[in-house]
Amino acid sequence: MEDSEALGFEHMGLDPRLLQAVTDMGWSRPTLIQEKAIPLALEGKDLLARARTGSGKTAAYAIPMLQLLLHRKATGPVVEQAVRGLVLVPTKELARQAQSMIQQLATYCARDVRVANVSAAEDSASQRAMLMEKPDVVVGTPSRILSHLQQDSLKLRDSLELLVVDEADLLFSFGFEEELKSLLCHLPRIYQAFLMSATFNEDVQALKELVLHNPVTLKLQESQLPGPDQLQQFQVVCETEEDKFLLLYALLKLSLIRGKSLLFVNTLERSYRLRLFLEQFSIPTCVLNGELPLRSRCHIISQFNQGFYDCVIATDAEVLGAPVKGKRRGRGPKGDKASDPEAGVARGIDFHHVSAVLNFDLPPTPEAYIHRAGRTARANNPGIVLTFVLPPEQSHLGKIEELLSGENRGPILLPYQFRMEEIEGFRYRCRDAMRSVTKQAIREARLKEIKEELLHSEKLKTYFEDNPRDLQLLRHDLPLHPAVVKPHLGHVPDYLESEVPEPTAQLQAQRKEIQTHSQALLRLLGLSGAEHIVEHRLPPFMDRQGSGAYCTA
Repeated sequence: MEDSEALGFEHMGLDPRLLQAVTDMGWSRPTLIQEKAIPLALEGKDLLARARTGSGKTAAYAIPMLQLLLHRKATGPVVEQAVRGLVLVPTKELARQAQSMIQQLATYCARDVRVANVSAAEDSASQRAMLMEKPDVVVGTPSRILSHLQQDSLKLRDSLELLVVDEADLLFSFGFEEELKSLLCHLPRIYQAFLMSATFNEDVQALKELVLHNPVTLKLQESQLPGPDQLQQFQVVCETEEDKFLLLYALLKLSLIRGKSLLFVNTLERSYRLRLFLEQFSIPTCVLNGELPLRSRCHIISQFNQGFYDCVIATDAEVLGAPVKGKRRGRGPKGDKASDPEAGVARGIDFHHVSAVLNFDLPPTPEAYIHRAGRTARANNPGIVLTFVLPPEQSHLGKIEELLSGENRGPILLPYQFRMEEIEGFRYRCRDAMRSVTKQAIREARLKEIKEELLHSEKLKTYFEDNPRDLQLLRHDLPLHPAVVKPHLGHVPDYLESEVPEPTAQLQAQRKEIQTHSQALLRLLGLSGAEHIVEHRLPPFMDRQGSGAYCTA
């Protein structure tokens, strides 16, 4: 497509109710993918669109879908209420997110357009009752949609007009190939379809052949991640596995990384090993675990977004093992199970205002790196990605950087010049903590958390619906304590702290102001003495003036 003058939402012929919703959401102008995709979709064309994570792909299909449904109801003949839009996503969390976005855009036309999510936590009977009302748009994973089609609680052959496949490049790797092929047999011969993806791979090409008819391909000329003025990307070489734990301890305990952080590892076992290690030093974290109920996972993300805690440890389904083809189960390294293939978190999930992504384990593929890094520097906010790499992994990291750089041969992942000798005094403490985190301790921690979360999810579900304030007190970063806890490790002695450069006077003033604000807020909420519940951090990134001895990148 040739470049044309930028279009605003008001020039796209959208329903005034949609324009009002867009204004309420604070969108002054469309993103590049929205600017190109919405007019083509409104012309009735099939679309194959590639745009990076965080570029606004969900709204790029939700806005034209709502516009076409509203236009049909306003101008077409009166027809029976039926499901006319179907949105397929690879995970339950993404289904919840897509539903939320569509409902926000339909705020002023909610009576005319109803949206249902069949991948939510309700039982099958509740979902069937919801589908009997024939919502205009249904959102769900292929397996859940297919189940309702086979039970005849959802019928699409005579009514479907719009099909959306979101995060298309993940559907096959999540094991939905057979379900998707079976699902397509229940659809009419003619319908408009959109395939939205962050990458174009063989799976997307296969989906294109299955779903699209003479599509327009939008391969936007934009980098896969924001530029260096918005997203800073660093690598730090750690000589040993112990060095990785030591460096992470220093970054978090000495507040060299500020703001909300996501820590990515490659297996669930590693998630709990890292959490139990940090717990030894009174550094609260929580694990986003696909074994937990959906309600619990969504609650973790919600509390993280509200600032209840600043650090989440996560894996993503793609790094639990090689992409599975046509299978619903997979095993990753060291026998970790991908217990719920619909529970991935590396892509698409909206973690708000993430200041830093720390790749504690090196992503196995360039795509996995892009998907993880896409959790920060969203919506014009700044962010940082720091990747820990062992010497044998440097060649693999070089391949990732080569893909990221494209035609621009300049360095993408800058060296993070951390002087390890400055924190050698902490090594014995880290070594002591690492010895405490045994395989048995990890198994006990996983079992304990699953039991507690199941209790919260089942027995307290009704109570929390009636008492939402009490739900805020249900935290996911409380100590697990299956390892031998040594209280002295949570305190940094003066003789060690003296080696760390003092923060500037300005930084000290900021800290005092934030601490005062936090305490006042807690008193207002009646939570005096629970300072750990609300913790405000300083602005993101390292303070270069206050930590110059550690970072000279």
